[in-house]
Amino acid sequence: MADIGLAFCGSFCTLRKLFPVIESLKAAGHSVTPILSEAVRDTDTRFISAIEFRNEAERLCGCPVIDSIVTAEPIGPKKLFDVVVVAPCTGNTLAKLANSIADGTVTLACKAHLRNERPLVIGVSTNDALAGNAANIGKLLGRKHVLFVPFAQDDAAGKPTSCVADFSLVSEVVAEALCGRQRQPILC
Repeated sequence: MADIGLAFCGSFCTLRKLFPVIESLKAAGHSVTPILSEAVRDTDTRFISAIEFRNEAERLCGCPVIDSIVTAEPIGPKKLFDVVVVAPCTGNTLAKLANSIADGTVTLACKAHLRNERPLVIGVSTNDALAGNAANIGKLLGRKHVLFVPFAQDDAAGKPTSCVADFSLVSEVVAEALCGRQRQPILC
C-alpha cells in the first residue's frame, strides 16, 4: 500500500467530487494526505466553504492538511509520498508545472516530490485545456514521471476548450503509476 499526497487546486465546482476518490484510495489500503492550494485553503465559494472542505478532507484522510510552502517543503527531503496526485489540477497549476514554477503549496509539493523520481499524477479540470493550456498539457505528457488521469471535454457545445478528468479512475491510475505505467487511453 502506498503513501499518497492528494493535492487540491481551485476548480471549486469539482472539489466535492474528490471526496469519493479519497474514500476509494483509503478503501484500497493507501494512506492519503491532503495538500491544499492557497485558493482552496482560503476561498469560500458557492460550491463549498474553505473550512468545510478542509474539515472533510482531514476527516476522510485521518490527518492534517499540508497547506503552506513551509509544510510542503519536507515532502522531497523526507520522501513522504510514493505518489502525488493533483486533482483537480487547474489550468494555472498546469502552466506552472509545465514551466517548473514552484511558487505555492501544490506546485512546491509537486517539485519536491518529483526530485525523488516518483510519479506525479495529474487530473485536469480547466476551461482552457484545448486552448491556452494545450501546450502545457503537451509539455507535461512528455515529462518523465508525470502521468494523467484520463480526461475529456466536459461540455463540447457550451465550453469547447474545457476538459475534466474522469476522477473515478484516480485509483486505477495510481495503481498503474506505482508500476511506472500510464493508464491508457489518456483521452476518453
